[in-house]
Amino acid sequence: MEQESKTEYIRLFYRTEIEKHHATLCKLKKYIRHVGTVRLLLIMGMITTLWLCRGNELPVLFVIAAVFMLFFLFFVVYHAKLHARRMYEEDFIRLCENELKALDYDFSAFDGAPEQQRDTQHSFSLDLDLFGENSLFQSVNRTVTQMGKDMLVNRFKQPLDDGNEIITCQEGVREISNMHGFRHKFYVTGVAASKEKKDIACLFSEANSRRKSISGNLLFNVLIWLVPAIWILLITGYMFNLVTLSASGIYFIVSFMLANIPAKHIQKLYISVNKTENSLKTYSELMEQIEKQQFRSVVLQTYRQKFSDEKHAKTSASRAIKRLSRSIGALDQRFSTMGIILNLVYMRDTRQAIRLEQWEKEYSGKMKEWFDALGAFDTFCSFGAFAFNHPDYVYPAISKSYFFMEGKGLGHPLIHRDKCVRNDVHIPASKYFLIITGANMAGKSTYLRTVGVNFLFACTGMPVYAESLTVYPAHPVTSLRTADSLISNESYFFAELKRLKMIIDRLDAGEQLFIILDEILKGTNSVDKQKGSIALIKQLIKKGACGIIATHDLLLGTLAATFPDNVHNRRFEADIQNDELTFSYKIREGIAQNMNATFLMKKMGISGDE
Repeated sequence: MEQESKTEYIRLFYRTEIEKHHATLCKLKKYIRHVGTVRLLLIMGMITTLWLCRGNELPVLFVIAAVFMLFFLFFVVYHAKLHARRMYEEDFIRLCENELKALDYDFSAFDGAPEQQRDTQHSFSLDLDLFGENSLFQSVNRTVTQMGKDMLVNRFKQPLDDGNEIITCQEGVREISNMHGFRHKFYVTGVAASKEKKDIACLFSEANSRRKSISGNLLFNVLIWLVPAIWILLITGYMFNLVTLSASGIYFIVSFMLANIPAKHIQKLYISVNKTENSLKTYSELMEQIEKQQFRSVVLQTYRQKFSDEKHAKTSASRAIKRLSRSIGALDQRFSTMGIILNLVYMRDTRQAIRLEQWEKEYSGKMKEWFDALGAFDTFCSFGAFAFNHPDYVYPAISKSYFFMEGKGLGHPLIHRDKCVRNDVHIPASKYFLIITGANMAGKSTYLRTVGVNFLFACTGMPVYAESLTVYPAHPVTSLRTADSLISNESYFFAELKRLKMIIDRLDAGEQLFIILDEILKGTNSVDKQKGSIALIKQLIKKGACGIIATHDLLLGTLAATFPDNVHNRRFEADIQNDELTFSYKIREGIAQNMNATFLMKKMGISGDE
């Protein structure tokens, strides 16, 4: 009941936000209609006034038209701002609606990472359902930048193994989870850039080796001032009848040729920055939000400080990126009618190219650091949103002893809270294995994934689905879904052997592993399977490993008598009462007593008896 009341509070929060922003959206729509009406009236008023004053001198008519056009342009700009605010409110409402769906385990509105992240060779990503539709990543992911998404993927695939770093991250997640306004504004602002595929951090690198510098060329630096100066002289001379129109026409051809001398160099520069103006503008706004915010946690303060340093104290990262966006935007317009005219008059393209190159020389060395910091904030916002949406989750304690893991009431984050059966786990030291026996469908595999997922969350700095949890941040490695490969000509059994050899090799290399295995050597006969499983467990204990192994083979439970300090038996039972099969999904002490395969086959009419 307490868990449901906490979740209901989060639902109420999002519903309240939806109502508040929906009211604002209705007002904005009304204002937009009014502004549209005013613009139409201004056009009609200008036409009517000019008609009524048609007998006046041309300068008078020009002034009248100019006044109306100034008001019209003002309302055009105002309309654009209202439209941008409308889009913001709509995106905000959509976010809250999607979060409400996520509270009911519908994560379809959020990105689950591409399927290629489901790497069968990775230590645990496939087994723990990290990526893809209805995945753990999708339940957590609220990133809006490509670098944030990449960083979140890497954090899932390579969790932290330093206890102090995990505790520092927990402090950042705790802080940002309570910053609702900052997180939501960050997300809604960044949605516009979330579809950008270009690697912004390597913005200029594509053409660096293939183009010459324009800004370092003396001729171009002279021409950008000489060409407009001559135009001013010609126009002034023409006004005073000192220069003929034909002379201006000749100079028009000359200026066209001069403006296009650096065209190839400009095109190479343009290719390296093409289609990034809007994304850079959005990134600038995101950086500005971070720069304006004060943070208490060390990790968030550290990332915030990366947006400025002593060398660039006068120009913050957001301002520098905004300047870059504007220069790229100007270069984007070079083939428009106005862009062509401005290029002829004062070599606008060359000026913008020089500005871009000067920006590159001054700031390109800082770009990776800036965007890494932006990606880190994006990742922390995802963690913070997850923590806010799960107020019943707890932040785990970090043990300094290898290996120690103790948890009470662990549940799987992807199983509905109303149906999730929660269990405990206790691994007191290294050289220690829990042997889990039990019937089919009794809950062994779910238990393994529950422990693995909460262990992973603990090592990312996120809260976990448990009443309490203490872990040592070893490297998790699993073997739950080993598959054969037709492409590599590998059998199921050989693929599993490779997996087990990988574990042994990493232990021999001195790695501290937390191992989770489900049904060792599934791909061979029962005799080999039994002998091999016992030999493997003995070898793992000898190498100081620890973890959990689930099996149907009850004989493995006898290892506890041989290794009483290193092996402990747990079981999931299938209870048969009144010819009905029931599952409690609760872990118990000892070795499983009931197996259900024969019982189920008989219930389905499959039996060897006549």
